[in-house]
Amino acid sequence: MEAIKKLDELAAHLVERCQNGGEKKRIGVIRPRDESTLGAVKMATETAGFAEAVVFDNDDVSVAAAEAVAAAREGRVDVLMKGTLNTDDLLRAVLNKETGILPKGNVLTHLTCAQLTSYPKLIFCSDVAVIPHPTAEQREEQLKYLLQLMRATGIEEPRVGLINCTEKVNEKHFPFTAEYRELIAKAQTGAFGRCIVDGPLDLKTCFSPEALHKKGIQSPLEGQADAIIFPDIQAGNVFYKTITCFCPGTETATVLAGTQVPVVLPSRGDSPNNKFLSLALACTLAG
Repeated sequence: MEAIKKLDELAAHLVERCQNGGEKKRIGVIRPRDESTLGAVKMATETAGFAEAVVFDNDDVSVAAAEAVAAAREGRVDVLMKGTLNTDDLLRAVLNKETGILPKGNVLTHLTCAQLTSYPKLIFCSDVAVIPHPTAEQREEQLKYLLQLMRATGIEEPRVGLINCTEKVNEKHFPFTAEYRELIAKAQTGAFGRCIVDGPLDLKTCFSPEALHKKGIQSPLEGQADAIIFPDIQAGNVFYKTITCFCPGTETATVLAGTQVPVVLPSRGDSPNNKFLSLALACTLAG
């Protein structure tokens, strides 16, 4: 499979998979009462045709969320999507220790895929929305989820940069950089399969060979990262808001990982197309 380089290619990949005998993904849509959610679901089920919708639309949001989560837990849907309800209401059902869909020991995290006009391929990242200060164990799980998603999009040897404001390990002021060193060593042993992980690196040295060479830094990423992992939610969220606010033409897709099925938690302000792209990303991860 050739690596996918644009977000709209995700849908084409899913359609091709269906045409080659793959089953359509079943999207559990919770209270789709707004135009953008309805539009995104219609694009996935009718226009592109890679999915089928299963609607949970009880007037009681807690009941609708619980019913959708039960369907995911029982294997009746492959992806969940939030419609007209608060994120907290859905997460309460997702994280319920008795009836939820976060397996014991799994880490709930947030994955983003972005398409920028200034970069020749997709950029994947974690975590911009869920984990405030990842532990070493949580960061390792973030890496695993990112690798799984990138491989599902055809990237055979994902290149992952571990972000900091400087390229030096500093245990006193940035203790997570020492954890980076341990994660890199583990990757080099083949613990995560075929991949290249390096850091600490700043954003420019992850994505610009010119910046890397000007600083005289040697990195196996060679300034051509596919993905980045942030030290904390502040750094990730600022990056996400910056590219969507100041980079014209940027497209993004996001999904929650670690749960039994991928969960799409769009913002109320997201366009139908952005919600559609997130559905395509989630269905790719579910595949």
